[in-house]
Amino acid sequence: MTTSSSERGVSLGMPELPAPAYPDDVRARLETDAREIIARYPDSRSALLPLLHLVQSQEGHVTRTGMRFCADMLDLTTAEVTAVATFYTMYRRRPSGDYQVGVCTNTLCAVMGGDAIFESLQEHLGVGNGETTEDGKVTLEHIECNAACDFAPVVMVNWEFFDDQTPASARRLVDDLRAGRPVTPTRGAPICTFKETARILAGFPDERDGAVAAGGSAGPASLAGLKLAKGEASAARVVHPRDGGPHDGSQDRAVHDPSPTEHLSSHDAPQDTSASDSAHPAGPVAEEGE
Repeated sequence: MTTSSSERGVSLGMPELPAPAYPDDVRARLETDAREIIARYPDSRSALLPLLHLVQSQEGHVTRTGMRFCADMLDLTTAEVTAVATFYTMYRRRPSGDYQVGVCTNTLCAVMGGDAIFESLQEHLGVGNGETTEDGKVTLEHIECNAACDFAPVVMVNWEFFDDQTPASARRLVDDLRAGRPVTPTRGAPICTFKETARILAGFPDERDGAVAAGGSAGPASLAGLKLAKGEASAARVVHPRDGGPHDGSQDRAVHDPSPTEHLSSHDAPQDTSASDSAHPAGPVAEEGE
């Protein structure tokens, strides 16, 4: 006999969280969407992450009602759902803004000005990390590396890129968002609200105009190695001025091939090892007294 999630929650000694129910029309719509998500997976519990995005798209954060809904749809306990919802920072546990403004404060962005941008926005918006402005428009947070180091410092709005920012440009950005003025990401799709973003992350079609065609790309520095591997770029030129006197460019070479007696450093020189020097084979280390 199959036990319900409520029964299993009690059997585990974990009382169910009291949670208000969704209105009937909302529940019916979410159930239709949830069944579509669950059908994608051979094991229904694998659908938990997209289901949490689905309920987040309803209220802008994962509520107790949303977690109860996920538990019911997947035959899980609320404890199991809560464990996942509280583990991942992409799920908000309290009301958040229409626009999640994230400032990268990882190493490169930080030294390029990310820390200054974050501090400027905190003061300008009057909020701290993870807090939302009183008008409910902007939630500010510092974020980890988003693989856009070529464009540091980077600010993201609902995961769309705004590259090469400064404190002044970031302040203008959040002012435009709060005023309802259109903003255009440096690359990627047009901005949508956080709830709309959550529905896309749940696995439903991204219906924004140009969402696919406008996809972003890494910068030239990041792509240099890939282009070199594909033969689309010349190898780096190594300059070795030799024989004294000023370097006139005549000794530039794509690759420096040292003569048998010339070694640029110990790293370039062949090393004598037990495999290459038969006169000095490696053997067991003798113990003292032997």
